[in-house]
Formats: sequence, structure tokens, C-alpha cells
Amino acid sequence: MEFVLDFFDKLRDIQALVVWAGYVGLFIIVFAETGLLVGFFLPGDSLLFTAGLFAAQGLFNVYELCVILVVAAITGDAVGYYIGKTGGHTLYAREDSRFFKKKHLIATKVFYEKYGAFTIVAARWMPFARTFAPVVAGIAEMPYSTFVTYNIVGGTTWVLSMILAGYFLGTAFPAIVKHLEIVIVVIVFLSLLPGIIKYLQVKYGKK
Repeated sequence: MEFVLDFFDKLRDIQALVVWAGYVGLFIIVFAETGLLVGFFLPGDSLLFTAGLFAAQGLFNVYELCVILVVAAITGDAVGYYIGKTGGHTLYAREDSRFFKKKHLIATKVFYEKYGAFTIVAARWMPFARTFAPVVAGIAEMPYSTFVTYNIVGGTTWVLSMILAGYFLGTAFPAIVKHLEIVIVVIVFLSLLPGIIKYLQVKYGKK
């Protein structure tokens, strides 16, 4: 119980969370966010970027970090697909809870119906959607041979783009760590931007 409470306390401080988690903890967090329905609230983009920054500071080996978290992202989505395919339909009747919001599942389903298999790639950069996209693909019975291809592409490009962006920025501008809060706010805003744009399009009736 103390471990769980400590984890939720660290969620308020991304820097402390990354240092506290280490390789194993980061693997579990990325896996949970992409493969378990309870992980939709986890700070995926900012977590990966911050891990890349700390890799530039010598806290992690950037190559090991990339490999470990790519594996976490890909296996997480595979588990999400399995959950969706074996019992995902019942989720539409499930009541909301602290760790499950049906509206995110439905929004991801709408996105999937519009963009198809590419959702598995695009959703990686969209909070909430990256948790529910593999589940929706499983519910929709996307052929696994198709899913696994998009899963590998999406998981690899998401993890590498975020970690390496943090790593190279941290290498070029080491002092950026002192202003990490501002950087994280920018990252969170950019990750929410697609949803904001979609909301404005619906609100004002523009395609």
C-alpha cells in the first residue's frame, strides 16, 4: 500500500517520478498506459520526454531506455488488443469510475471508425486515445496481422520521437532541466491539441 501511495504522490512531479521509477518502473508505466484500461491518466508523452532529458544528464543509457520502452509500448498495445477482442464489448455497459471513463472509449471508437487502422499509430500521441485504441481495434476484430504492423510502427515512432527529442534537447541545452515545468506544459498542450481542434470543429461546424 505504501508503494502505491508513493507512486500516486510522485505523479504530481514528473522529474521525481522518472528518477524514482528507474528502468523497471518506466517499463511498467508505459505498459500500463498503453495496455491496461487503468492507465489512461498516466503522463506518457511528458514521461518519455523527461526520461530522454535525464538520459542526456547521464541518469539512463539512452539506447537501453529506447529499447526497453519500445518493447513496453508494443507489448502494452498487444495486451489492450487482446482485452478488446476477448471481452471489450462489455466495456460499453460499464459504469464510470476513477480509473475508467467510458467517454474516452467512445471518442476513440469514433476516431477509429473515421481513420481505421492508422488510429493505432496516430493515437500514440493522443492522451486517453492511446489507452483505448488497441482495445477498440480488438473489439472491431481488426486482423491481428494488420494490427501488429501498425502497433510496431506506432510504438516505435512514439517512444523514439519523445525520448530522442528530450535527449538531443537536453544535450544541446543542459540548462533546460531547470525549466522542465514549462517544457512539460508545452508538451501536454501539444498532445491535447488534436482534441482541442476536434472540439472546435464540432462546436463551430467546420470540417
